[in-house]
Amino acid sequence: MSAPLWTTDAMAAAMGALACGPLPTSTNGLSIDTRSLQSGDAFFAIKGDSRDGHEFVEAALKAGAGLAVVANDRRSMFAADAPLLAVPDVLEGLRDLARAARARSGGKFIGVTGSVGKTSTKEALLLALSADGETHASAASYNNHWGVPLSLARCPASARYAVLEMGMNHAGEIEPLTKLVRPHVAIITTIAPVHLEFFKSVAAIADAKAEIFSGIEPGGATVINRDNEQYARLQKAAKAAGVAKIISFGENARADARLVKCALQPDSSTVQARILGLEVTYKLGAPGRHMVLNSLAVLAAVALAGGDLALAALALSKLRPAIGRGERLTLDVPGGQALLIDESYNANPASMRAALALLGQAPVGPRGRRIAVLGDMLELGAKGAELHSGLIQPIVADAVDLVFCSGPLMHSLWEALPSERRGGYAETSAALEADVLGAVRAGDVVMVKGSLGSKMGPIVKALARRYSSHRAGVAAPAQG
Repeated sequence: MSAPLWTTDAMAAAMGALACGPLPTSTNGLSIDTRSLQSGDAFFAIKGDSRDGHEFVEAALKAGAGLAVVANDRRSMFAADAPLLAVPDVLEGLRDLARAARARSGGKFIGVTGSVGKTSTKEALLLALSADGETHASAASYNNHWGVPLSLARCPASARYAVLEMGMNHAGEIEPLTKLVRPHVAIITTIAPVHLEFFKSVAAIADAKAEIFSGIEPGGATVINRDNEQYARLQKAAKAAGVAKIISFGENARADARLVKCALQPDSSTVQARILGLEVTYKLGAPGRHMVLNSLAVLAAVALAGGDLALAALALSKLRPAIGRGERLTLDVPGGQALLIDESYNANPASMRAALALLGQAPVGPRGRRIAVLGDMLELGAKGAELHSGLIQPIVADAVDLVFCSGPLMHSLWEALPSERRGGYAETSAALEADVLGAVRAGDVVMVKGSLGSKMGPIVKALARRYSSHRAGVAAPAQG
């Protein structure tokens, strides 16, 4: 029988908590959401932007939580016999527990950040390292001020490897996260014009991402993109932070993890690379050149963490796109089938171009079309309109036949589109939905993408509801 994630005594000691009521001896899970809570979990009553977790403590205990962590000044809200650990501040208590998890671990920790590709790189690392030993990783995109401590606190003491994703949209946000995680290896996937609303320049974004270097363990390493225009700036920052090993990846001839050649297929890629001096050939189960390049960083990080490079490369054949990040669904439409590529989770100029390239790779049926359904890319500041209209270049280059646009920013792209490529425009995704549903026919490939706030996900769900859908198989062209 495996050891529990935490004994209650160890939790209380780590957080300096006051024990109240009849407590269980241990817990195997930590939760901040009653909707995903498992029986026996410890529920943390974190105060969010809109709701206070203390409002859900009673519901959590009724749903089977073993105990709840609450603020001292809220203790009186609950029954005298409620199983509670009371702390001065719940979020800080979670951070204390995360510090204790890191302190007790003998595993190797890898931190991942970047403007694009953090979550898919984290998932690839989880797959690659799991082939060599027990590996823990952040759930979903838990990469912010509460997501990182929660993910770290969930790390079992027995884990051989841990992969933690770190995100930001303002300067100063990554530094406390990396100092909590203390990674042995830190990856920066790339630097791109994201969150420009909050930064004066792309160079300033690079500086904010470079904060990850401040937490790297002595003797540790970083893996950074040599093809990116900000490489020299990041390299300089890593040296200034005292990072022992600075490893580069990309197509650049001087990259330490270098792409030699690759063959891109609609649902996968075959890759030949040189990773820290070793020739490696492998299949990557998720499509896209951007995925190929990030896989170089993954394998470099595996080698730097002491993992088995051969096993890691072999495991990458099992990589699949996640929901909202390239997942493919086959739609049963009148007269045949269409392919739906769900990229609705989020968007920025770099990820939008990568998604359009994927659409361009996808095979269509005899009478099929490549259709892009695009929502606003948010937080781009004064350059928003220019960055949206600039998408006309990849749309033409990737042979996209028809474009549907929603949102005030996407109107700039709509105006730049030639009439034969215009599918429809609406101010909101909800208003665009009917036009998209009515347009799809057999043989089409439809890609849906936009920032989370542009609410493109409901269009994906509407397509899946209207037309019987199932996860697409490997390399099956749409039928016409």
